[in-house]
Amino acid sequence: MPDFATSTDPAVQRQLDRLTALSPGADILGLERITRLLDRVGNPHLRLPPVLHVAGTNGKGSTCAFLRAAIEAAGLTAHVYSSPHLVRFNERIRLAGTLIADDQLAPLLAEVLDAGGDIGASFFEVTTAAAFLAFARTPADACIVEVGLGGRLDATNVIPNPAITAIAQLGIDHQSFLGDTLAQIAAEKAGIAKPGVPLVTMAYSPDIADVVDRFAETVAAPVLAQGQAWSFETRNGALHYRDGIGEVITPLPALAGPHQPANLALAIAALRHQRTLAIPDDALRAAAGNARWPARMQRLSSGPLTALLPADAELWLDGGHNANAAEAVSRAAAGVAQGRPLHLVLGMLANKDAAAVIDRFAPIARSLTAVPVPGHPHHAPSHLADLARRAGLAAGEAADLPTALAAIPQDDAPVVLILGSLYLAGMALEANDELPD
Repeated sequence: MPDFATSTDPAVQRQLDRLTALSPGADILGLERITRLLDRVGNPHLRLPPVLHVAGTNGKGSTCAFLRAAIEAAGLTAHVYSSPHLVRFNERIRLAGTLIADDQLAPLLAEVLDAGGDIGASFFEVTTAAAFLAFARTPADACIVEVGLGGRLDATNVIPNPAITAIAQLGIDHQSFLGDTLAQIAAEKAGIAKPGVPLVTMAYSPDIADVVDRFAETVAAPVLAQGQAWSFETRNGALHYRDGIGEVITPLPALAGPHQPANLALAIAALRHQRTLAIPDDALRAAAGNARWPARMQRLSSGPLTALLPADAELWLDGGHNANAAEAVSRAAAGVAQGRPLHLVLGMLANKDAAAVIDRFAPIARSLTAVPVPGHPHHAPSHLADLARRAGLAAGEAADLPTALAAIPQDDAPVVLILGSLYLAGMALEANDELPD
């Protein structure tokens, strides 16, 4: 699936146009191209601040958000590399806490493309090289790197000696790249393990944990799994985390959803098991309330889109696009709705399992309106609506988000959830004048 990026800055757009023309136009895995590209720009990945490297099918972005919030609450600074962007390409590269500015981004992309335009590197590989170059040149105390796709052959996996590695929730996604079984996917994610570097993981079934353990053993990486090296529970309105060092009690995460305490706990485990950064417990507690991660069960504020709904309506947004994410988000949506009518606006890319997502929401939603995802191969709205009807939902189609929202039934205090694609989520944020910062 090709990446998609535009900019309102002419200098940045010129480089994005070059990138589109020079790259193969699709995701490709492997470390040969990124290694050559980084070598041509001076191997910046060897000069980064201490790196926290995070993989996972779902939850890795939220985990990175908690890591950043804790590091900053400790009075330190962190670079962050994440993907995809929602509205602006700049969201992928955060320098010492601030999104990269256009006047920094344009020459950075130009430098990488000038040096390696003949390599045939992908959009993500060029972006990774540009991010690492920016990180190496800008002082910061830490560097948080989110894996793009998989782990073993992801462009970010050139980092030789991270301070810690971590794997969030595992699920079935990107099968054409990572394999059709959870065991195959787990092996790819475990590929971020490095010699002697602790690999912190969530709790997996015994067969999947065995896959992770066996790969980690090949590189002599100690595995610190939930339920063995660390644990957590939520009770009395707080998160209780425990490991061999002791216990930390934090507020429940401000990020919505019953799945977020696990992501917070994973971030705490990663920070408490690395030995480079001094992160006090007070900073871990602050991270629970300070972390922000757009388009993950985000309630939209007043704006052009929310104005299309009744005054007592709530408009929520999530970019979840696979069965595991839908399971977590459906629980979160049910908790938000609390008996009020829930209406879905769904758009999904063509390579995603739409039926699996719809099935998770069918028991709790009153209606579904299907929309396209412009600029990307996507499921036809008519197909999504048919799947919804087969699942027992009232379903319709709309040409775009505003049309879909204007058609929502005027129920008492409806809750509306836009979901199914991070690209669609970005369009929603832009349409509601709510840009990530």
